[in-house]
Amino acid sequence: MSIKQPNSRHCFVCGVDNPSGLHLKFYEIQPGHVMADYIVPEQFQGFPGVVHGGIVAAMLDEIAGRVYIRGDPPRFMYTAKMEVRYRKNVPVGQPLRLVGSAGKNKSRSATARGEIYNQSGELLVEADLLLVNVPEELYVSSDLEALGWKIYED
Repeated sequence: MSIKQPNSRHCFVCGVDNPSGLHLKFYEIQPGHVMADYIVPEQFQGFPGVVHGGIVAAMLDEIAGRVYIRGDPPRFMYTAKMEVRYRKNVPVGQPLRLVGSAGKNKSRSATARGEIYNQSGELLVEADLLLVNVPEELYVSSDLEALGWKIYED
């Protein structure tokens, strides 16, 4: 069973109101594991037919960071370090599966992994991330739903 995660209004990757964004929807498939299915539109290509590497990195950054979000309040984290391994070109216009998984979890930091697969299940790109907590004072006193952080209907 999967649990839909919240989106924001203006995030480049998940923002529902960002006209230039990707509009990805994320689902927790089990504790510490998140996935998203997506077809990257042509406007995000670099070389013809291939997703721009920066867009690929943004998707990996988001899927990996979301493995720790669940909770009340949610645990938001910054990426401190990301090592990306581009194994094969990521195609535009074709179904992709993004998978994020938790690694070592400490009180102020954690590690996570992001992966992107094609529709045949072939690993195209992988990344290992070091994440650090966003200071709670930046969001704990905020009404996150009023800021646009909520679960939106499909």
